[in-house]
Amino acid sequence: MSDEDYIRAALVAAVGASDTDVPVGAVVFDADGKELARAANAREATGDPTAHAEVLALRAAAAVHGDGWRLEGCTLAVTLEPCTMCAGALVLARVSRVVFGAWEPKTGAVGSLWDVVRDQRLTHRPLVRGGVLDDECGALLREFFSSKRS
Repeated sequence: MSDEDYIRAALVAAVGASDTDVPVGAVVFDADGKELARAANAREATGDPTAHAEVLALRAAAAVHGDGWRLEGCTLAVTLEPCTMCAGALVLARVSRVVFGAWEPKTGAVGSLWDVVRDQRLTHRPLVRGGVLDDECGALLREFFSSKRS
């Protein structure tokens, strides 16, 4: 699968967010490109401040990957650049690659505001590709926020 295919899967996952949650989707793929888990933001729906799509997908993937909490060899695809919490979680889970869609200049921690995942002080640094299908991912977010302002 291509990185664009990964982000298309994450866009489908984002549609699963509740009407009150920001539509962000995340999907974890194993080294062979097999989907392990997918999730949408559920912070508002669950009242859980950690229920970002990435965290939910990482938890579910770890449960089926077979190496405890380690997701080595896996790729996390997400529609929006991860925040500091999610960036820290994917580093600690030892995700090998991160592919994301829209850049997040206000809270992004994978190159925009911060670059948590490439900090040389960390013992694990995943490969990163950002801006994949940026227009499509950004459009989903713009539509959501536009509907909230109407």
